[in-house]
Amino acid sequence: MAPAAELTAQEYRFDSVVINGNERIGDSAIIARAGIRRGQPVSGGQLNDAYQALQNSGLFETVAIEPRGGTLVITVTELPTLNRVSFEGNRRIKDEVLTQIVQSQERRVFNPTQAEADAAAIAEAYGNEGRISARVQPRIIRRDQNRVDLVFEIFEGDNVEIERLSFVGNRKYSDRRLRQVLGTKQAGLLRRLIKRDTFVESRVEVDKQLLRDFYLSRGYVDMRTTAVNGELTQERDGYFVSYNITEGQQFRFGEINVVSEMNGVDAAKYRNIIKIRPGVVYSPTLVENDIARIERQAIRDGVDFMRVEPRIDRNDRDLTLNVTYVISRGPRVFVERIDIEGNTTTLDRVIRREFDSVEGDPFNPREIRQAAERIRALGYFEKAEVNAREGSSGEQVVVDVDVEEKPTGSLNFGGSFSSSDGIGFAISFAEQNFLGRGQRLSLTVSTAEDATRYGVTFVEPRLLGRDLSFGLTLDYAETDSSFTSYDTNRLLLQPKLTFPLSENSKLQVRYTAEELEMLQREVPVHGLTIADDIAAGALFSSSLGYTFSYDTRLSGLDPTSGVLLEFGQDFAGLGGDNKFIKTTAKVVGERRIFNEDITLRASLEGGALAWRSGNNRVTDRFLLSPSIMRGFESGGIGPRDIGGTANDPLGGNLYLAARFDVEFPLGLPEEYGISGGVFYDVGNLWDLSDVNYNGGTVVGESGSFRHVIGFSLFWETPVGPLQFNFSKALKKEVFDKEQSFEFTLRTEF
Repeated sequence: MAPAAELTAQEYRFDSVVINGNERIGDSAIIARAGIRRGQPVSGGQLNDAYQALQNSGLFETVAIEPRGGTLVITVTELPTLNRVSFEGNRRIKDEVLTQIVQSQERRVFNPTQAEADAAAIAEAYGNEGRISARVQPRIIRRDQNRVDLVFEIFEGDNVEIERLSFVGNRKYSDRRLRQVLGTKQAGLLRRLIKRDTFVESRVEVDKQLLRDFYLSRGYVDMRTTAVNGELTQERDGYFVSYNITEGQQFRFGEINVVSEMNGVDAAKYRNIIKIRPGVVYSPTLVENDIARIERQAIRDGVDFMRVEPRIDRNDRDLTLNVTYVISRGPRVFVERIDIEGNTTTLDRVIRREFDSVEGDPFNPREIRQAAERIRALGYFEKAEVNAREGSSGEQVVVDVDVEEKPTGSLNFGGSFSSSDGIGFAISFAEQNFLGRGQRLSLTVSTAEDATRYGVTFVEPRLLGRDLSFGLTLDYAETDSSFTSYDTNRLLLQPKLTFPLSENSKLQVRYTAEELEMLQREVPVHGLTIADDIAAGALFSSSLGYTFSYDTRLSGLDPTSGVLLEFGQDFAGLGGDNKFIKTTAKVVGERRIFNEDITLRASLEGGALAWRSGNNRVTDRFLLSPSIMRGFESGGIGPRDIGGTANDPLGGNLYLAARFDVEFPLGLPEEYGISGGVFYDVGNLWDLSDVNYNGGTVVGESGSFRHVIGFSLFWETPVGPLQFNFSKALKKEVFDKEQSFEFTLRTEF
């Protein structure tokens, strides 16, 4: 029977309606959806509308409407029930993931339109994985009782990799440097292990913003990306992606000023806390930091509703930007409440403590934005949205926090090799959000040829809700080093508190309880000095210590350079067997030159151990490892006991070491992750003034400075950083233990 659309334009009146073909759906439901009532006149157009309503309901495969005198006959074929949804041909994306993507559900009516939409969604998911050639075909298998199985047949295809990332218009920075900025990477040697080398269109906007932020932080305020072109290779297995950019000129800060438009607020008071100085390369981050300093000072001064807005005047002649911080009174708005949704595991207080504001405080939009960034930086959430809306009145604001949690626990298996400890295996469990409290807990078991370690670490980053970190470490280690003629067992307990002193500095205070025993091997080969140390048995040390650090490598005024300063002391003598003062200091400087393609790095560190009483053993003194002084074995320089056949290092009470590194590209494609470097190390370890030699033969007590030069190869592999060091000692002592080659690999899998 032809549908109602073909009926002639006339009126009908039906005394009865007969429904045929329906099994699950009742007659009354079909009549109600058709919208036809008995005994009322019905036009041909209304019959057509009834047909369309039933056909578009998503319940029927076919619909026919036939007037027979005073009877309207509606014949339908119901869509089958979806018995089972399955996937075939998928290896890269698991069934449980695809099940979350599709909307077709078992025991519901099968909808062909929805099945096609699900197939498109699956193909899109593969496209986001870089497999744009993936094809998905929905198939149905008919079963009895009007049921069907829905099978998505998937042809995954190959990854469409990015063969080349290039830039047009960049004069200041090389393609190599800009490719380091992008989240998307070129296909490299181990491309099967890297997912960032596949082309995903949704990443383009993110990469454009990363480029913009990179240039802005270096003063290029006019930088923009004019176009991004992606072109498939002829074989359709790769992309050539090109970014067209305009860099513009680099601007620096000009005059910096603070003015007040707020009654009772003296601008001069806040001008003194501005850290930006004229001539510094412009960066919006530095401006934001100054504004935050002014607002924090205003809170301390009891000034509410202060707003600080930067007015920037551009001077194209000398390429400077004058910045005026304008202090004004903002609207009198308070935080009514903070609503948090989406956190099923994380406690509300873990999120709330990232806000400097609480209910009833003056509302500060900048502080809310900064709190949002801190919440995202926690790493607990897949997404975190923070928005403000009007509250119960015009003077009230409700802050909505909507989060989506992600797994924060991990079980890691790792392997390592180094010339110091040999081949090692490690297993560790780490939970970054323990019991939803924002605490970190890690358990580690690691074994190597020369060392075994078991450790537990607990960290509470916000003790008592304050910016105060509490950490507790319990560690047990056994060593069987090939560089010594004895073994050691060490048990360590160390609680510590860490808190900031300023934006770039922090202080850590700690207590250390340590028991250490030196053990003799089956065949003694050591000298008399080591024999005395072993005879002392297990000794216990109890000490209080602190470390002050100042680090501008991430938050300094210049993004291409930074410095780290560290100074620490430990005072032993709170009980225990030893009394000493151990002092260490370190200075590290780093700078990128030649448009940031070459990295210069220099460090100077030293230590002094002053004994007051106790048993001064080799394990308590300083021993220089290759991480401090390259070109020698662990403990390879400094005083030695040569009375036995083992030639054991004795360590020293004083040491000083300097390292100078230059890291540079080798001209290889950077997607290989291989770069080179040269280094020069100079260091000395000396002083055994508190040691009773007991007739042993000791050399090198007075010390001398050793000089080493070398070449390094760095390979950033997907399974971990691999480093090769080739070195040559320019100056050494005859009893030193030189090591001309060293490499280290660490990985987690």
